[in-house]
This record gives sequence, C-alpha cells and structure tokens, in this order.
Amino acid sequence: MASEFQRYKLTGMFHAFDADGNGYLDQEDFRALADRWGRLPRVAADPELAARVERVMLGWWDALYEAADTNGDGLVDMDEILAMVDRLPEMREAVTTTADTVFEAIDENGDGRISREEHRRLVEVWNGRPTDTTGVFELVDLDGDGFLSRAEFTELWAQFWISADPADPGNHLCGALAPAAGAAGA
Repeated sequence: MASEFQRYKLTGMFHAFDADGNGYLDQEDFRALADRWGRLPRVAADPELAARVERVMLGWWDALYEAADTNGDGLVDMDEILAMVDRLPEMREAVTTTADTVFEAIDENGDGRISREEHRRLVEVWNGRPTDTTGVFELVDLDGDGFLSRAEFTELWAQFWISADPADPGNHLCGALAPAAGAAGA
C-alpha cells in the first residue's frame, strides 16, 4: 500500500504523464511522453536511440496497463497506480533498463555523465514544461563532483520509482519535491 509520501510523489508523476489532462493515463499519454523524449537533440539525431526510447516509453504503458488497469477500461487512474506501488521493487530490472536509456537520451554530448544543464533538460522533458530546478542538482549529485555518473543516475532513478523513504535523494531526480512532501512520509 502506498505511503502518503509515495502518493504525493506518484501524483506528480501522474500529472506529468497525463498529457491531455483528463485524469487518466492511456496509451496516447505515453505516446506524447515518447514524443517529448524524441525531441531531445541526441535522440533526434540517433535513429537507434530514438527507437529504443520509444520502445521503453511505450513498453511502460504496456506494463502499466497490464498491471494496473484493474477494471479493464483501457485507462489507468491514480488509484490504480497507487494499488501497484508494492510491485515496483519486483520490477527493478525494468527500472534499471529504463534508467540506461534515459541516461543516454539526456547525455547530450555523449561524455558518459550528466551535467547540471542536461539534468535540467531531464526535469523539463519529464514534466513537459519549463521547471525551476534551483537547488535540485545539489540534492542528486551524490559525490558532489558536478556531474551524475551512469551509476549515480541508475541509483537515483531506482530510488525515484521504488523508494518510500523521503530522505532518499533520488526522489528529487525529476524535480524538487516540496518540503512538506518529505515530512508526510517520515
């Protein structure tokens, strides 16, 4: 069962994915998400990466639909997502595979690390709109070197999706969470 903190975190994710704002997720919302990722410079320039990004994003719709659409209406609402939270730790391999693809999509210059600016683009693509990222990078740069390595990013991505602990820095990977949200799950 989702904690209040997970509810808060996943509600933000839900709204970021609900492209048409109808209060449900469906395949078209994930198509819109794949299209947002497809506009990133590195993805747009690399047909193989573009195909992989599309497969991953639409693959998550397939997994979500299969696991969460409990009433069979072809739509996934917030309650259905919250009901499947306990399954996410069992999906760690899929989460890690997604992290690898997202890392490559965001690592615009291909140097094997994500800079502060590349992270800002990640947050904005994730949210589908310009987003203030002031102070967020400092929360997620685990070793303080000014970049996110692939290993750091993978750990943060897994924390974002799986963690119920508000103290885990990965909860901020896709944008700052309000301080009250962190206290809600403590």
